[in-house]
Amino acid sequence: MYLTMNRFKVVKEQAAAFEEMWKSRDSHLTEVPGFKSFHLVKGPEREDHILYASHTVWADEESFVAWTKSEAFRAAHSGARSSSGMYLGPPELEVFETVQALET
Repeated sequence: MYLTMNRFKVVKEQAAAFEEMWKSRDSHLTEVPGFKSFHLVKGPEREDHILYASHTVWADEESFVAWTKSEAFRAAHSGARSSSGMYLGPPELEVFETVQALET
């Protein structure tokens, strides 16, 4: 399993617009081989922002890399410029490879 996470520092006044942007977009992820799951999670609120993370699970690194080079990726990210003024800095990509997994 391969996990990717983008962390977003969202300006507080833009939080509702940020959530709506994610809920209404077509990510095209379900069409991509190796895609397992996606979650948008809301973290702690700070004085000047709210922390969010998009959390995506992939079968393996190769599936994720193929997604980043696909037409589906370009389509899913085509509206990214419309979020100008929503963030304190750019999103921070973090990637993780499974070392141990426990499942029910």
